[in-house]
Order: sequence, then C-alpha cells, then structure tokens
Amino acid sequence: MNMTRLPRLFLFLTMAASCQPAPAAEPFDGPVELLWPDGAPGAVGAEPGDVPWLSIHRPPIDKVNGASVIVFPGGGYGGLADDYEGHEVADWFNSFGVTAMVLKYRLAPRYHHPAPLNDAQRAIRLVRARAGEWQVDPRRIGILGFSAGGHLASTAGTHFDAGRSDAAEAIDRQSCRPDFLVLSYPVVTMTGEFTHVGSRNNLLGENADAKLVEYLSNEKQVTPETPPTFMFHTNEDSAVPPENSVLFYLALRRAKVPAELHVYEKGRHGVGLGQKDPALASWPALLVTWLRGRGILERK
Repeated sequence: MNMTRLPRLFLFLTMAASCQPAPAAEPFDGPVELLWPDGAPGAVGAEPGDVPWLSIHRPPIDKVNGASVIVFPGGGYGGLADDYEGHEVADWFNSFGVTAMVLKYRLAPRYHHPAPLNDAQRAIRLVRARAGEWQVDPRRIGILGFSAGGHLASTAGTHFDAGRSDAAEAIDRQSCRPDFLVLSYPVVTMTGEFTHVGSRNNLLGENADAKLVEYLSNEKQVTPETPPTFMFHTNEDSAVPPENSVLFYLALRRAKVPAELHVYEKGRHGVGLGQKDPALASWPALLVTWLRGRGILERK
C-alpha cells in the first residue's frame, strides 16, 4: 500500500462568476493515497498540481458500517474548495460510520478533459481494489460532488466501464461505476443557457468541439445503468442555475433510475454542508434518510 502523509500543497483558486472563494482552513495532515504512485497518465510535470490523490478519512472503528464515499470538491475546474466542500464533509460522513475520501483532481489551466475524469475513475477503481484492506463494501462506493465537482461526479456516473479483465494492474481490473451519486448544486449541462461557462471553458477550452460538449452534457448521457442519485440545489443560485439539477433529475426519471431532488427557495451557491443557514442545514439529514432508505448505511 502506498499510504503516506502529505500536507495540502495546492492553492485554492477563485473563479469569476463561479464558486465562493474558499475560506482559510487548516491543512489536512491525514493519510493520503496517490492514485498513480509512478505518475499520472498524461502528467506534464511533477509539481503538486500534477499529482492526483485521495485524502483518507476513517470513521471510529466501532462505527464503521462498510459504506464509503469519494468527495469531489468544487472550484470551477480551476481550483478546489476542499475544506468546506471536502474535508469537513468527509469528517461529517465519518460521524455516522461512512469511510470518506477527498479527491484532489487535476485542474485547468494545466489540465483539461479527460484528466479530471481519469482521476475520478481511477479513484473509484482504487477504493474498490482496496475494499478489503480499507474495510469498505465494494458494492457500496458512492461519490459526492459539489458545483464543478458535481459535474465531475455526474460525468463519472454516466461514463464508466467494468474494468479490463486482462489488465496487468489489479486496480485497472475494477469497475469504475459508482454505486450511488450525490450531487450538490452541480454543474451538469455544457450546452444551452444554463451552462456554467467558467467550468466549461476550464474543462474543455473556449472553442471545444461540439460533439465533446454534447458528450459531457451529462443530462443527455443518462441511461438505466446510471446509479441512484440524490441532489439538492437552491432556487436563488445565480452561479449554477438549478435547472442543471432539474435537467438531470428529469433524465433519471425518464430512465427509471431512483432519484431524489430538493430545491430550496433561498440560498446562495457554495454552501457546503449549509450549517450557517437554518433551511439549508437540513439537506445533510435528508441525505442520511435517503442513504438509510436504500440500505447503504446498514452494517453487513
């Protein structure tokens, strides 16, 4: 196992007309797992921004229930708000027995598609490959994405494979399909008036091929194999319009995929767990109820 301890070495970058600037936070100093110990495919260097990893948050041993979730922080594909949309969220999952990991994925301007998706898929395969070692159920691995991280999560939930049975590395033999999705005020569409232009440009460039833009408009990629999904958004979100969640929900409904969507009347973009807002503070409890209802939190 390639487990080590690393400080948080990357900077929070703020995006115009995107997520709220990430507030100062203590660096994460827990265990970190490199996705590719020998270097990520397509890496253009060996700086911290070239190295994707998972920060591992483990629940108390007496609370472990076998469920796990990989958290994708937002940041417009140009930064990572990995405190209030990452480590705080992972610690909250730990409080009720879920093993949580925060993904540090590669970002613009250094990286564009498919690097973030490659990192997300590799993270899911890695957790599945280490399931026994990390005391998680390989059939209860979910992903949670905020804002642009929600786009990455919805991409991973609609673009996946079963792994390659003939792969030399055991990790590559694992499926990268998540077992459930949680999308928090997500970017979903890359076409039309509801697109978050900053995320699209960072991911695809300003003159992206129309077919690629369509391919990564994830409301158009939903199938009956898309995982069950929980979503929340706010009606007042002026950065990423709630239509992103609505479009994805309607696509899930057409495909008969179990889904739950909550749209709050008030609330800005980028609220994380929402604990400073009396109304939005309810969404984590709604998620727990949904997870329990699907049997994801049962000890097995």
